[in-house]
Amino acid sequence: MPDVSLYFQVHQPNRLLSYDFFRIGENALYEDAAMNVEILNKVSDNCYLPANRMFKKLVDENDGRFRMALSISGTAIEQMERYRPDVLDSFRELVATGSVEVLAETYYHSLAFVHSNKEFDRQVEMHLDKLEEVFSVRPRVFRNTELIYNDSIAAKVETMGFDGIIAEGVDWNLNGGSPNFIYQAPDAARIKTILRNTRLSDDLGFRFSDPSWCEFPVTPEKFASWLKDCEGDVVNIFMDYENIGEHQSAESGIFDFWAALPQAVEDQGLQWVTPSESVELYRASREYHSKFITSWADAERDLSAWMGNVMQQEAIAKVHRLEHEILAVNDPELTDTWAKMQTSDHFYWMSTKGGTDGNFHSTMTPYPSPYDAYIYFMNVLADLQIRLRRAQDQQKIPQ
Repeated sequence: MPDVSLYFQVHQPNRLLSYDFFRIGENALYEDAAMNVEILNKVSDNCYLPANRMFKKLVDENDGRFRMALSISGTAIEQMERYRPDVLDSFRELVATGSVEVLAETYYHSLAFVHSNKEFDRQVEMHLDKLEEVFSVRPRVFRNTELIYNDSIAAKVETMGFDGIIAEGVDWNLNGGSPNFIYQAPDAARIKTILRNTRLSDDLGFRFSDPSWCEFPVTPEKFASWLKDCEGDVVNIFMDYENIGEHQSAESGIFDFWAALPQAVEDQGLQWVTPSESVELYRASREYHSKFITSWADAERDLSAWMGNVMQQEAIAKVHRLEHEILAVNDPELTDTWAKMQTSDHFYWMSTKGGTDGNFHSTMTPYPSPYDAYIYFMNVLADLQIRLRRAQDQQKIPQ
C-alpha cells in the first residue's frame, strides 16, 4: 500500500491600483493596499486561521502521525507580517509541531527560471533566508512557482543542493505510467522528482462540492479507500490551501472532511509522509522525461496561463528586460518593486482564455478585465522605468 503525502500552496500577490496613464511619472505608489488587506483578511478568516487550527489539532491528536507540507511565498509572508501577524504566528505554531514541512520556492512566486537563471537564483536564496528567519527551517525540497518544471529545471535545482523537486504528473510525460512513484530526471544524478497525483488532488481541490460530479458527495472513508487502491510508493495530494474554506466554503463540509480524513487514512492501514520523507524512504525507480515546460495550471498544463497571448508575452518580456539596469543601480526599493512585478499573478490576470479555464481565470482576477490588468501593469512599468532613469542619472550609470 502506498504512503500519502499532502502539500498546500499558500500565496498572496500584491495587486496593483487602477494605475492610469496620467499617473505615470507623478505617482510611485503602485499597490492597492486596501484590496490586499481586504483579500488577506477574508482568506485568513475563511481559510488560514481555521485550517491552521484544525491541522494543528490533527497533528496533536495523532501524536505526529498526521504530517503535511506547506509552500508559502515570500509575498504572502510579507503581507502577513505587515497586516496579519496573528496569521503568521498561526503558521509558525503549525510548523513548530515538527510534523509540517516547509518547501522552498521563488520568493516572489515568479516565472524567473524561464527568463533568467541569475534572478531565479536570487529569488530562491531570498526565500530560503526568509524561511530561516521566520520559521527557523532550511527546506530540502523545492517547489517551483505553479509546479513549473522540465528536465533543465530539475538539473538546475539539483546544483542548488535540494534533494527533491515537485512537479505535475502530466499524462503525456508519464506515457501511461503512475504518478505514485519517485522519479528522476534523465540528466539528474541525485535529486528526485515527486509527482502530483492530478486526479485525486483535483477531486478535492475542484470537484469536492460539485453536485454534478458522479462521486458526489465524497466522504473521508471513500477517499481513503481510493488512496489504498492506488499502486505505487506514495500518493501526492497537492493543492491550493484556499481550497479549504475559501474556494470550497465551510458550508460544503470541507472542514469536516479534512478533520476526519487522517483517521480514515489510518483505518486503511496507510501512513502520512512529508515530501522530504518520501525522498528519504523511496529510491527513484523510474525516469520522468519532461523536455517541454509543464505546470499544474489549466487543461494544457503548460505556460499558456501566463504567456498565452500577446499582452502577457509583451508584459513579461518587458519586465525581465529591465533586469541588468535595475540590479546595476543597486537600489533596494527599486529592485523589490521590479521583482514584485514578476509575480506570476500579474500575467495570469491578463489571460483571455475561454471555456472552463477562462471562467476560472475570471473568478480569480481583481480587475474588470484582462485588458485592464495589462494596462495597469504597463503603466506601472512605465513609471518604474522613469524612476530607474532618474536613479541612473543620479549615479551617472550609462543607460
